[in-house]
Amino acid sequence: MEKMENYIMRTLTLSLVATIVLAANTHTATADEAADQMVQDALPLMYHTCSSVVEETDGDEAMIVDVVGKMVALVFVNRNIDIAQYAKTDEERATVRADFLEALRAGCEKDRDALLAGVVDGSVKSTLGL
Repeated sequence: MEKMENYIMRTLTLSLVATIVLAANTHTATADEAADQMVQDALPLMYHTCSSVVEETDGDEAMIVDVVGKMVALVFVNRNIDIAQYAKTDEERATVRADFLEALRAGCEKDRDALLAGVVDGSVKSTLGL
């Protein structure tokens, strides 16, 4: 569980950075291209369950972070989320990360065979109150 907690924390941090960068460029073609690329990167991974991502990566944290990060980025793109609206300070970002981590952990503990993308989406929604 500690490995999952570590990769989820890293994933949210990476996703927050990606979203902030994307949000800062929302009126450019580059932002559209970046969003399209995020979608293309995530689509081949949508079959993963909470347990399959760990099994298929042999628990490699970097690979797990990559998969979850792509799913979080896809959620942000699909829901047009600007994380800066929810977390402006380091303290707020830490709270969002902790809340997301807890929601993701609870979702995967509840059903290890649940589609990871659904658990990620639900975790983002509950964390941000969407």
